[in-house]
Amino acid sequence: MKFTALFHFLALSCVTLLAAEKPNILWITCEDISPNLSCYGDKYAVTPHLDALAKRGTMFLHAWSNAPVCAPARTTIISGMYPPSTGSEHMRSSVAMPQGCQMYPQILRAAGYYCSNHTKEDYNLQKPDGVWDDTKKSAHWRHRKAGQPFFAVFNILTTHESKIRQPGHKLVHDPAKAPVPPYMPDTPEVRRDWAQYYDNITTMDGEVAEILQKLEDDGLADDTIVMFYGDHGAGMPRSKRWPYNSGLQVPMIAYFPPKWQHLAPKNYSAGSKNDERVSFIDLAPTLLSIIGVKAPDYMQGRAFAGSLAKPAPEFMFGFRGRMDESYDLVRSVTDGRYVYLRQYMPHLPYGQHNAFMFLMPTTQVWKRMFDEGKLNDIQQRIWKTKPAEELYDLSSDRWETNNLALDGTHPELERFRRAEQVQAERIRDLGFIPEAERIRMAAGKSPRDAAQSEQVYPFTEVLKLARQASDFKNSDAFPFVAALTHKNSTMRWWGVTGLQIRQNISGYEALIKLLNDESPSVRVAAAELLGTHGSADDLPKALDVLLVAADCRNAGWFTAVEALNAIHRLGKKAAIVREKIAALPQKLPGIESKLSDNVPRLIEKILIDLK
Repeated sequence: MKFTALFHFLALSCVTLLAAEKPNILWITCEDISPNLSCYGDKYAVTPHLDALAKRGTMFLHAWSNAPVCAPARTTIISGMYPPSTGSEHMRSSVAMPQGCQMYPQILRAAGYYCSNHTKEDYNLQKPDGVWDDTKKSAHWRHRKAGQPFFAVFNILTTHESKIRQPGHKLVHDPAKAPVPPYMPDTPEVRRDWAQYYDNITTMDGEVAEILQKLEDDGLADDTIVMFYGDHGAGMPRSKRWPYNSGLQVPMIAYFPPKWQHLAPKNYSAGSKNDERVSFIDLAPTLLSIIGVKAPDYMQGRAFAGSLAKPAPEFMFGFRGRMDESYDLVRSVTDGRYVYLRQYMPHLPYGQHNAFMFLMPTTQVWKRMFDEGKLNDIQQRIWKTKPAEELYDLSSDRWETNNLALDGTHPELERFRRAEQVQAERIRDLGFIPEAERIRMAAGKSPRDAAQSEQVYPFTEVLKLARQASDFKNSDAFPFVAALTHKNSTMRWWGVTGLQIRQNISGYEALIKLLNDESPSVRVAAAELLGTHGSADDLPKALDVLLVAADCRNAGWFTAVEALNAIHRLGKKAAIVREKIAALPQKLPGIESKLSDNVPRLIEKILIDLK
């Protein structure tokens, strides 16, 4: 009995020592907000509790989510890797983790931490076993073992985009005083949505206070590092889903109690403002640095706090891929002052149809006014095709409306072009491979692992051709015609896409052959080009190819999504097969629920537009 008592005493002492040596860490996250807090200088915002947290801690002035929408943003955090490097950048996707890689809570748990996540995960990477100790609605630090250090995440859903458009809400903020961006029309619907967005932020502010009070009640405040941040920009169109500063800049506040201030970011003090460039790719390495663990080599960010902190990078990077049912390919770069965007699909409009986004009254009135010709030049842009490059100076243009890249002579352009290209090379960006082709290539394995071979993915050639393709000021069709017969399918796809951007069907005989290409993605791209810019005789052949590819039962889910997007872009030309489109299957056994809306949404939209 005495030995047993001694054993329990020693075990408890070891756990207590472990807790004393390592801080508790609490993350409070919320959905869909830009730095619209009064502590950030927003005079319309009412956020007393977050203001108080900022007065005790530090505010990051240049914090970026690397993605302007939740799933890829959270995928960046959980993996410590840029989603374009793992093939997980598309909104609502599900790909395998690269071999030898872990999600950061697994590393924290191995270091003795109790890791809880209050409800939301939303990863585009398939989650391995043993990531969290608990990830249910009841998840809480209170369920850990006595004396065990904890890492706890609480996700607040109150500010999500969907909460802005909930009916029956009685406004608190005066819509007449709402700060409507100049790129939006100033209408009652828009003002109401912005006012309700700010109301939700105030409600969320109170929920943050409740969580912090529980920490106080449990006597843990002096031992717990607290961080608050939003998961990407405001849940309004042209913020959420767009990799501008408006879609990527987030509020981020960190508090390090006196006991742990030796682990704080440099120049930390109560009420300070930190102007380092920090982004979500840095969060996992920072967590590990705080507990004294070196980040694994596959993590692509740097620690900005803790014993292993490193200097801030010159640039931060953002990206945009498929947004639910609609494809795009955008990369963005910032140094804190300038924001640069490279549009790799400039022939597609900014505001491609997205069913979820169009539930917002602001989106509906904005598009209706465009169709009626009631918008000014700045307000129209979202519904038009894009320039290949954009550059904005945030010091004089906070709303990002004056594109300094239009004439190609701005002295900062070359620096940002180079930064964007170097980043793509550094992470071996997989975003240049069409999604269905990438999944076919990976064959159930990690796309990152499968694409390491130059034979599978000749990255240098692909990147060069993609950059040529998106630079539509260069009208030379030769590189794209030559690529139509390349042995690699991604090169053939970019050959077709380069011609599509130029509205050019040079290499016609090769294009006809591509209608029977081994790659479904190449077949779809060739059919869209011939259907859009070919002869009247080409249209039936193109539609036949697209209809076969749009049948998810035979072609697969992502090939169907690509094909339906192509049919939608054909517009009224697809009217002759409307009944066949209506008969297409909209479900596929085994497809994950989070992916299951894309095909039916596209079919519904096509049929509406063809009425």
